[in-house]
Amino acid sequence: MNGAFLAGVVAGYGIAVPVGAIAVLIAGLSARASLRVGAAAGLGAATADGIYALIAVAGGAAVAGVIAPVETPLRWAGAAVLLVLAGWTAWSAIRRPGITQRGERPATALRAYTGVLALTLLNPATVIYFAALVLGGAGGGAWFVAGAFLASASWQLLIAGGGSLIGRLLTGDRGRLITALVSSAVIAVLALRLLLTT
Repeated sequence: MNGAFLAGVVAGYGIAVPVGAIAVLIAGLSARASLRVGAAAGLGAATADGIYALIAVAGGAAVAGVIAPVETPLRWAGAAVLLVLAGWTAWSAIRRPGITQRGERPATALRAYTGVLALTLLNPATVIYFAALVLGGAGGGAWFVAGAFLASASWQLLIAGGGSLIGRLLTGDRGRLITALVSSAVIAVLALRLLLTT
């Protein structure tokens, strides 16, 4: 098997496996909506990882140098989005557990994909991580990007499947309320941690 592909797989798992706010969001979407919605969200995160791996392979040090000065504002923006998301999830669960209000759009796979893609792209550390690996000789080219994307996608789909399983086990209104509140709390804590690391 191609060495650059294997390096990409290792790099993809390296960035995807640590459980953060995105993983919690993906699991929560699967638990509250459906496996289809959670899987779409997971593929959104994997697409962002693939895009950043591609940028790192194409631009390497130049890209990392451009992003480094705006890393803190991007991290703050990401934390702000996560805090809003955590608050909205908690408020929605408390206001109407298990019931979609008339006129409110239910979660769809497309909205989950684009939303998580955009949110994941707010993490500039990912492109710096991939650029450092590429410049350090870990691999490069299309095989590296493919490996990173596939590794991230497989992990994110595993997270979505776990969220779906939990959602099926906790099917009542109370269970969904509890999972939404726990998800909101964890996302908020991770957002605050993101702010404190700046």
